[in-house]
Amino acid sequence: MTVVGLLSGTSYDAVDACAAELWRDGAELVLRPLGLHSAGFPTALRRRIAACLPPAATTMEEVCRLDTELGQFFGRVAAQACATVAGGAADLVVSHGQTVYHWVEGSRAKGTLQLGAAAWIAEATGLPVISDLRTRDIAKGGQGAPLASTMDALLLPAGPQRRGALNLGGIANITVRTGHNAGDGTAGDRDRDGSGGGGGGVVAYDLGPANALIDAAAVAASGGTQTMDAGGARAARGKVDTGLLQRLLDEPYYRLPAPKSTGKEIFNARYLHQHLDGQQTAADDVVATVTELTAALVAQACTTHQLSELVVSGGGVRNPVLMARIAARCGPHLRLADSAELGLDAQGKEAYLFALLGYLSYCQLAGNIPSATGASGPAVLGSLTPGNEPLRLPEPATTPPERLRVQN
Repeated sequence: MTVVGLLSGTSYDAVDACAAELWRDGAELVLRPLGLHSAGFPTALRRRIAACLPPAATTMEEVCRLDTELGQFFGRVAAQACATVAGGAADLVVSHGQTVYHWVEGSRAKGTLQLGAAAWIAEATGLPVISDLRTRDIAKGGQGAPLASTMDALLLPAGPQRRGALNLGGIANITVRTGHNAGDGTAGDRDRDGSGGGGGGVVAYDLGPANALIDAAAVAASGGTQTMDAGGARAARGKVDTGLLQRLLDEPYYRLPAPKSTGKEIFNARYLHQHLDGQQTAADDVVATVTELTAALVAQACTTHQLSELVVSGGGVRNPVLMARIAARCGPHLRLADSAELGLDAQGKEAYLFALLGYLSYCQLAGNIPSATGASGPAVLGSLTPGNEPLRLPEPATTPPERLRVQN
């Protein structure tokens, strides 16, 4: 079947819409990427998203309006992707929505809210829509994140090396295989939790901020004229403030055990301002310091898990200073690879992730990995909104896939 996946991340700069053909081939799930369509948020809508995010206060009226207007915008982007990338032949749309709050207390996730009403997407495309993919995992005691672990566990190649996958979005998350890789003849890890992809041998969690604090520092440095540190230019000009870096590294979240998740509820502009502690640090030095913070968090995780290879995706890949600092801190023993080597380009990988999750849900297969999210068991993720045609689900699949093969 042909699935369109929609993703708007915590940087809320654009919506990525991919189209992919997915089908089963024995133990493998095959994904053929058809292409990616990206649409930047209208300036006014982007400002309104920013104005409602923590630590800002908002109203139920504004939440209602945003839920509707985001749904309408997602619907337009999905319809464009269906027409141009999927060639008018899509069967299903999967929308992550726009995260506006991820409710975490200590090490326990208690709720999550993504806006962008699915009914508007179904109306714009005429297709069934799967949305709200995180809540079911949270209802089972999980973090609802990082769901990227589902794709990464299926996608990471087998072999004797310890491999991990890193996504550098607003928040950095990592997936690590702690046991056998899928495809090496040891399906016992998969069978332990029934979720596929060698679930019992997977650890995944949010490391902490990536673009979230870098963007906040760039906005402050530019007086609001820049929304990001494009090309790492400010970080390249600045110098790391070791005192500020140490204060940032003292964050209690980093000492929590996995599985764990976080977001801009903690790592936002006010958080950064508080850690400046009244000191007059040069603006570009602040950008350089929060860039170094992300590199330090990644390097620490790679050391902890004794990784020899790290496959990287997400918007942070386009920041050469961040990537260079990660490479320098990790050292020559760690190979950094772009996710394009596995067939999925760094920008589009998360959109393809949600196409994959939607396909699994449509086939009534679990989309979470309990050992990664902390859920009490596997769960079919999301809520299904019918399209224009009568809804006919396929017969439930009997076994989860063991591997993901990307066929370009």
